[in-house]
Amino acid sequence: MGQAFGANHLGRPVDDASDHVLGLPTAPITLVEYGSYACPHCRAATDTIADLRDEQGDRLRYVFRNKPLATSLARRAAELAERAPDAERFWRAHVALMTRSATLTEGDLVAVARDLGLEGPDGPGPGLDPERARARVATDVASAETSGVVVTPTFFINGRRYEGLWDRPALSEALLGTLGHRVRSAALDFARWAPSAGLLLLVATVVALVLSNTPAGPWFQGLWARKLGLTLGDGAFTLSLLEWVNDGLLTVFFLVVGLEIKREFTVGHLASARSAALPVAAALGGMAVPVILYRLVLPDGPWARGWGVPMATDTAFAVALVVMLGSRVPVELRVFLTAASIADDIGGILVVALFYSGPLHGRAFVAAGIAIGLLALLNRANVHRATPYVILGVALWSCVHACGLHATLAGVILAFFIPTRRPPDLRVLTAQATAIVTTEARRGAEALRHGLSPQALRSLDAIHDRLESPADRMLRTVSLRSSYLVLPVFALANAGVALGPELLRGHGPLQLAIVVGLVLGKPVGVLGASYLAVRSGLAVKPAAYTWTQVLGAGALAGIGFTMSLFIAGQAYPVPADFAAAKVAVFAASILSAALGTAILGSARGPAR
Repeated sequence: MGQAFGANHLGRPVDDASDHVLGLPTAPITLVEYGSYACPHCRAATDTIADLRDEQGDRLRYVFRNKPLATSLARRAAELAERAPDAERFWRAHVALMTRSATLTEGDLVAVARDLGLEGPDGPGPGLDPERARARVATDVASAETSGVVVTPTFFINGRRYEGLWDRPALSEALLGTLGHRVRSAALDFARWAPSAGLLLLVATVVALVLSNTPAGPWFQGLWARKLGLTLGDGAFTLSLLEWVNDGLLTVFFLVVGLEIKREFTVGHLASARSAALPVAAALGGMAVPVILYRLVLPDGPWARGWGVPMATDTAFAVALVVMLGSRVPVELRVFLTAASIADDIGGILVVALFYSGPLHGRAFVAAGIAIGLLALLNRANVHRATPYVILGVALWSCVHACGLHATLAGVILAFFIPTRRPPDLRVLTAQATAIVTTEARRGAEALRHGLSPQALRSLDAIHDRLESPADRMLRTVSLRSSYLVLPVFALANAGVALGPELLRGHGPLQLAIVVGLVLGKPVGVLGASYLAVRSGLAVKPAAYTWTQVLGAGALAGIGFTMSLFIAGQAYPVPADFAAAKVAVFAASILSAALGTAILGSARGPAR
């Protein structure tokens, strides 16, 4: 698990003997900067660093490491500073190279070389020889790469990457470790940890199960049955809290699924027929075989309608386990499983729309069609603001709910009309932003007192809006809310079940059908369909993983938590049947996780 955080932490510890350090080794705060003498942002940050050192005193230890820009002048400046014979003259050269002129020039190098007692950047003198200086710069550059440094300056505070603003108040707050900064840092670390979404889902499930099996169980179940709604005159629209979660809040999850599907089919792993063939075949097999096995166990009767329950794969749990296995799972296999899960989501959405919705009501259906038409007009008119789409999305949700289809399908429909657009010309946008900031800087004291002018702020807002398409921005922001709010609340509302022998009594065939479908049907379907697709020439299997590893991925696809519970809620209207199905889904998901982990953990990769 430590590797998951590595990209956000310092790759090489600070060494007072080999690093350039200002401050005591016992200082409680260590600030490491990767910078370049030719970087205007690093030059601008020099005064900020000096102010922070004055402010913090002996509490701060400052370390500078070279990451020169990709220019000859920047590299030569770094190597020149490294030729300083002692720490005092290094820091004198460092300050001079950063502050002597507005931008780094050849004259700066000549002046600093003269101050160091050198004839020129590569001339003789009392300092380190040029080869040792180059080696020290190369060592810093290598440590920048292992620390995930891309831009300059990049700061690390006590070994952790700082990702806030570069101005003094923001850096000072981070150095002091205020509660707000610590909370933000912990939240970022947790969100970047790939298994975090699955772990949060698991915690919510365990909490729901524990509460349901304590004296608080009746209260907990009654909480979700409470009615909430809107009343206007004689009209009222009320749903239980559980229905608000399953029909309303879960729409956000379906919106994210729709956006992910759209991305995969435009620029992702399903964008071309050749790249999509194998995961799509695996998804089809992973849906068809579980349905067949379910119907073999339950060919008819009131439970036969639940054949969609073992079809689904829970991507959050499956990907979390793959990440936990680390290097034992090839990156190509992770891509395969993720793409297959996306294709599986498409199948699940279609199944819900076609087989688990109520009878259609004409007027509401027509109103939904009108809302979709308006969304299409917005898209065709290149309206890139999110607000009109959100307003029409709410109206669409109301119409879909009223017409008899499952209301969450509105999220998927809305996703396909959220506009995408070509990537921006970053060179032009950067030049425009620089021109705006430079012009504002000429206002001097007025800009410092009152901030940027309204016109400049509007222009910078327009540049920010152009950096990514509305679909990409919505996916980036809404997906976090889906993973860390919507799905845990869904699990909390739906995973609760009072365990007892009565759940097994009379429900054996139902539970057997679900378990067999997920635990056996998923890996057999994924492996079998993938093998047939490759043998028939429709798809090509990457050489990076073996068929045994495909079987392990198929077993992980048997973790059917979120969508399985969702479909079960539609398929089994009798509470006792739904409770028994929940237990079967839990058991099947645990067995599938154990089986997939065991196969992938013990499987050997292809011979190199």
